[in-house]
Amino acid sequence: MTSEDYQNGQILLIDKPLNWTSFQAVNKIKYALINKVGLPKKFKIGHAGTLDPLASGLLLICTGKFTKKISELQGQAKEYTGTFFIGATTPSYDLETEIDETFSISHIDNELIHETVKQFLGKINQKPPIYSAIKKDGVRLYEHARAGEIIEIEFRKTTIHEFEITRIALPEIDFRVVCSKGTYIRSLAFDFGKALNSGAHLTALRRTKIGDYSIENAIDVIEFEASL
Repeated sequence: MTSEDYQNGQILLIDKPLNWTSFQAVNKIKYALINKVGLPKKFKIGHAGTLDPLASGLLLICTGKFTKKISELQGQAKEYTGTFFIGATTPSYDLETEIDETFSISHIDNELIHETVKQFLGKINQKPPIYSAIKKDGVRLYEHARAGEIIEIEFRKTTIHEFEITRIALPEIDFRVVCSKGTYIRSLAFDFGKALNSGAHLTALRRTKIGDYSIENAIDVIEFEASL
């Protein structure tokens, strides 16, 4: 592909590695395109939906004129797979912070798990994690959290289109979820644990689809750079 192709607009399907921020992935591709394809330093590039550093998977990166499609792509349903750890919570609802509380799981069986899933299908109220990039009073929530401040977070409406349990090996449960824009899978983990009369946090997350775009057609950041 030529410099002109990228400026006219491309949607790149990238498999974001674990422990990378979405910003790092975009930057890596941006400088690869500047250095190897000859794009101008100020060409337009951006991603359609942040993935946490502790999540891997599909990141849609738009170049040139296709950056206008970003908000449309962000609004599409997303599919995730991952793992809940049942019986313990963390302040961030994932592995970013240490376990702060443990709970019994002796009452939990397969039937209870599958019954509990039904509570989360359709439109639900969800509180974003305190360790998130949402702003409150002009400050990101994770900054309030790291400063030890207690902040009241409002519920948000979100939609869970599909919620499937794919493996039960307590304390671990693997899942597949299809959800609307703005859904926090970390919050789903926390709320799911609570609904089981226990606790839970997220230990693995992978985004596998955004709308009709699939991880099966995505390329690793380093492979993309090498292919230019």
